[in-house]
Amino acid sequence: MEQDDYQRLRLLSYNIQTGVDTSKYRHYLTQGWKHVLPHRERQLNLDRIASMIKPYDIVGLQEVDSGSLRTGFVDQTEYLAHCAQFPFWFEQINRKIGKLAQHSNGLLCRVKPTSVNEYKLPGLPGRGVIVSNFGGENGLSICIMHLALGRRARLRQIQFVSELISSQRHAVVMGDMNCSCESDELQLLEKNTNLRQSGCRSGTFPSWRPMRRIDHILVSDSLLVENARVLDYPMSDHLPIGIDILIPKELELAA
Repeated sequence: MEQDDYQRLRLLSYNIQTGVDTSKYRHYLTQGWKHVLPHRERQLNLDRIASMIKPYDIVGLQEVDSGSLRTGFVDQTEYLAHCAQFPFWFEQINRKIGKLAQHSNGLLCRVKPTSVNEYKLPGLPGRGVIVSNFGGENGLSICIMHLALGRRARLRQIQFVSELISSQRHAVVMGDMNCSCESDELQLLEKNTNLRQSGCRSGTFPSWRPMRRIDHILVSDSLLVENARVLDYPMSDHLPIGIDILIPKELELAA
């Protein structure tokens, strides 16, 4: 097929650390208060993030806050959607700590999804996955998730996600996986699905010295991938990752 036979979607995945721009290991200690109290720099950083994500069609966010004391009760997914002019957005609250914190995943998109579902992941409470579908039963499925820190829990979570999308021909899985490209977890995901990694040459964590690749976008082998990249925008302790996917035009993304 020629390039004109495809439609292009620009995808981005970003763990934004609730807008905290950590740039040294010692900041986890000396600036730990920023994770529990509101501050002006967080809002300025959100505005920078909004400008960066604006060119994309679908954005998956991890470590967003859905409106609590530490963000000045700003729902960060909604705020970024409005600032970057995304008409459709969805958030999944995975861990509520009263008025102090509302740990969430977020979805921003310019294409209207035909359905959006959220699931709790196996393991200790606080981890989840958003599954959005575009174009109905034979359309495109996109999963956004933030996996656990422990390997055993991640393997259970990967197995769960594999079962969710095993019947989908066209799928994308993206997020903070907390594991490397060569990990047993990602090998299990590839073994159980038709997903393939879209590039692993550059690290994403920590953002100021990216030595580890723990953020990933995996794409079905039915879709073409271009411009897989890590973006040099250190506005969190993770770097964002982006890809372009080419979808056959006969695959209608809207119902």
